[in-house]
Amino acid sequence: MSNLTTTTDSEVTQEISQADQPVLLYFWASWCGPCRLVSPAVEAVAEDYADRVKVLKMEVDPNPEAVKTYQVEGVPALRLIQGDQVQWSHEGAITKDKLKANIEQFLS
Repeated sequence: MSNLTTTTDSEVTQEISQADQPVLLYFWASWCGPCRLVSPAVEAVAEDYADRVKVLKMEVDPNPEAVKTYQVEGVPALRLIQGDQVQWSHEGAITKDKLKANIEQFLS
């Protein structure tokens, strides 16, 4: 079962603070071509790591507070958060294998 959850500015802090596992926060936009390439990789991570990583998906345009908080300068953007600390961040397209390899570093 996938644990991909769509979130908003008003929910994201609570979603992260209540997580008992690392959180992958995925920032995207409907007008973003590279986001269409990255979305299947993020969905695969949500499915393959459902028991070890919580995946949150957030559209940037209606959620400016989280964009500012997590210093998103371009989309797609990924932030891996443990506790209240960003452990890894990436902006731009990324392959599924590279995304999984980066996440694996923080799960071992």
